[in-house]
Amino acid sequence: MTDHSWHSRLCTGLLALAAPFAMGATDPMLNFEQRLLTTHNAERVKLGIEPLNWNAALARSAQSWADHLARNGQFEHAPENSREPVGENLWAGTKGHYTPEAMVDAWVREKRNFRRGTFPDNSITGRVEDVGHYTQVVWRATRQVGCARARGTQEDVLVCRYAQAGNYIGERPF
Repeated sequence: MTDHSWHSRLCTGLLALAAPFAMGATDPMLNFEQRLLTTHNAERVKLGIEPLNWNAALARSAQSWADHLARNGQFEHAPENSREPVGENLWAGTKGHYTPEAMVDAWVREKRNFRRGTFPDNSITGRVEDVGHYTQVVWRATRQVGCARARGTQEDVLVCRYAQAGNYIGERPF
């Protein structure tokens, strides 16, 4: 794929994202999947990294885990990821309060603690937890993402799954 091709796809995605607002739509979850994908890819494009493609199978898998977390009030990574590794980012916040962009931006904001180098030595704080979501979003070998949201009693839960997984020890994120 040429650089022009993926840049063109990103611009098309941004236009698709803006269209509902230009037409007066007010549903903050309208075009949820496209908005998540566009927000991921906006950060990747800034770094010159190829954009992600949406993967429906990853999204279905993410939905199953998001439903489980919301139903049980838990917040933990899925155990099946150790058997068939995919990357996974989790987010939770006040029910109905956050847009898809804000959800992904919570991970992207971790770049303030990021420093170039090999994983897991990418955090200026010394804690991988302070950059691990960000590095998964921008991991150079990751090409696909699928995300899902579920509503708990008090929180919305977002699960995004990534293929190929990122955050491999001894590798550079980008």
